[in-house]
Amino acid sequence: MKRPIIFAVDDDPQVLRAISRDLRQQYRKDYRIMSTVNTQDALDALPELKKKGDEVALFISDQRMPDMLGVEMLEKAKAHFPKAKKVLLTAYSDIDAAIKAINEVQLDYYLTKPWDPPEEKLYPIINDLLEAWQMQYIPDYQGIRVIGYQYNPKSHEIKDFLAGNLVPYQWLDIEKSDKARELLQLHQIEEKSLPAVVFEDQSALAKPEINEIAQKIGMKVQAAEPLYDVVIIGAGPAGLAAAVYGGSEGLKTLLIEKRAPGGQAGTSSRIENYLGFPNGLSGADLTRRAISQAKRLGTEFLSPLEVKSLRLQDQYKILTLSDESEIKTKSIIISTGVNYRKLEAEGVHTFTGAGVYYGAATTEANACEDKDIYIVGGGNSAGQAAMYLSNYACKVYILIRKADLSSSMSQYLIDQINQTPTIEVVPHTQVVAAKGNGHLEALTLEDVRTEEKRAVAAAALFIFIGNRPFTDWINLDVIKDKKGFIETGRELMKYESFKKLWKLQREPYLLETSIPGILTAGDVRAGAMNRVASAVGEGAMAIKMVHEYLASI
Repeated sequence: MKRPIIFAVDDDPQVLRAISRDLRQQYRKDYRIMSTVNTQDALDALPELKKKGDEVALFISDQRMPDMLGVEMLEKAKAHFPKAKKVLLTAYSDIDAAIKAINEVQLDYYLTKPWDPPEEKLYPIINDLLEAWQMQYIPDYQGIRVIGYQYNPKSHEIKDFLAGNLVPYQWLDIEKSDKARELLQLHQIEEKSLPAVVFEDQSALAKPEINEIAQKIGMKVQAAEPLYDVVIIGAGPAGLAAAVYGGSEGLKTLLIEKRAPGGQAGTSSRIENYLGFPNGLSGADLTRRAISQAKRLGTEFLSPLEVKSLRLQDQYKILTLSDESEIKTKSIIISTGVNYRKLEAEGVHTFTGAGVYYGAATTEANACEDKDIYIVGGGNSAGQAAMYLSNYACKVYILIRKADLSSSMSQYLIDQINQTPTIEVVPHTQVVAAKGNGHLEALTLEDVRTEEKRAVAAAALFIFIGNRPFTDWINLDVIKDKKGFIETGRELMKYESFKKLWKLQREPYLLETSIPGILTAGDVRAGAMNRVASAVGEGAMAIKMVHEYLASI
């Protein structure tokens, strides 16, 4: 944490050296001591200090200075740091002016020169003032701050990106936060240019693209090597496990993620059925541990970058990324997971990011405080989100088309939901319309049995429905099932096209696709179990099969 500042101003260099010396001797451990002989220099420095997030605890100014009286200087300084304590250094003849200043600029104390010995005439006074200042001082947030409108899709995108990548930040709603307006003024950013991001070094970006933020916070977006043993596409649980095992077993391993590590599991507020964690753990915690472990073991991590296409060149696979760069590798593990299926209802698309969210329960939880919110979906992700949001919302309604949750949700979650009075399961119900003015305000719900409709007020709608595999980007002849999930292993043999594609004497490995050396793991694979533990297991298995493939070429 930055040390607060004691700022001394006196046009007499000898006096300034003396006061600075005494202040440093007593307070340098807990405070920074700044000083200048020029009042204008002092006033010019204050906006920059404010911009950098510094805090002035105490001003000490001489009264009689040629360019400006001390009282005037303190009054102008007060505009930048209104809570700072103010002390005037005076000659005996200036005592009347000092007493007058107590009322005019809320002067806290005046000291007559000289103040020797400081142990009797300086330090006790300064100690009392600093102690009083510390009692009301709340340190300013020192990390990344995001300023914007709550119901702005771009603001949500930035918050979701930072949260997904485990980057701490402070959200400041321009409509509610005085601090937000202060920061905009300091950085000369207009409201029409929101959202804006203020970084820890106090630089700022208005309406930034995600890749600009990523580069600013030091995320890696360029590969270090010309050739890899294995490239893993997608940093969900399966991809993270493959990254850990690939790095630990000496393979030159690269992990690429287009948005944020962790996949759908990374957004879970609590995973309670993962082996070895009897009290459960959050998806963010699991992701953080896995990323740290993979990097420590030598795996390289690129994000946010998207793989646009693949092509084959002899024994090598060439990946073209969203920045048009190319990466060459001997093998690939596709672990891109699944996306939540879009809810096809009137108005939902209009309010996506402005009250309607896919996942994102942890990102937008604070905005739901003391409000009624709705969740669509009956799986574990929906249940975990409901439990988490119940800590904030007045009421959480889970909308499902079936009669109950028993066929789609783990029993431990059902039990927790039943025991939480602020959560209500609404069966046989679907959303048919979302309405509002600029952001979601109401939903139209329909009983799927009777088709009876009713309107309800809603501050937010969180959608957790269905699984759509993220495989549309694959341009090679990788065999998929009717839903788009990637087929692997012996299941490939039931497809007529497989014999035309597969020209090796051996059968494909258990997790290998219809193209030798391209494997898949996790939820994107046809027949996957859709559990974190099984995805992690498949990621580890995929590395074993990469070893076998590399040994055969």
